[in-house]
Amino acid sequence: MAGDEDHAGQKQDGDRVFLVVVDQSEEMRVALRFAARRAMRTGGRVALLLVQEPAEFQHWVAVGDLMREEAREEAEGLMQRLSAEVKEWSGNFPVVHMREGDARVELEKLLDEEPSISILVLATSTESGAPGPLISHLVGKGSGSLRVPVTIVPGSLTDEEIIAIT
Repeated sequence: MAGDEDHAGQKQDGDRVFLVVVDQSEEMRVALRFAARRAMRTGGRVALLLVQEPAEFQHWVAVGDLMREEAREEAEGLMQRLSAEVKEWSGNFPVVHMREGDARVELEKLLDEEPSISILVLATSTESGAPGPLISHLVGKGSGSLRVPVTIVPGSLTDEEIIAIT
């Protein structure tokens, strides 16, 4: 019997990695805090995925490169701030993944490449009646390709509510 598995061959709680897809939305912070709190309570970890859209400015290569570099620096600053928040809420720094491309495609690639990721945590949109583009995709045609469960939390949860339910 392997040391990190129970008698049924399942991962123990401490092996859980909660993945949060990073964007600029208000609800992403709810998913982040929920994942961090669950990681803290189960001895797990948080992973962050930030996907940048490719630079569209291809007419002048130097301008496109400059735009890409500025976007990368901004993304790195965001990931540093979010990493500090995860550390505060969970006690550990997250694993950080930064990619360029389509968020849906890169998310599926990451899940295929990283067997350590156990759970995807997303929050519903707070601004529209729709759940959000990534949730809509995953619930629709993308759901059959996932190898991990998806936890969807209401994007309107307060910090106090997150603490109360985790």
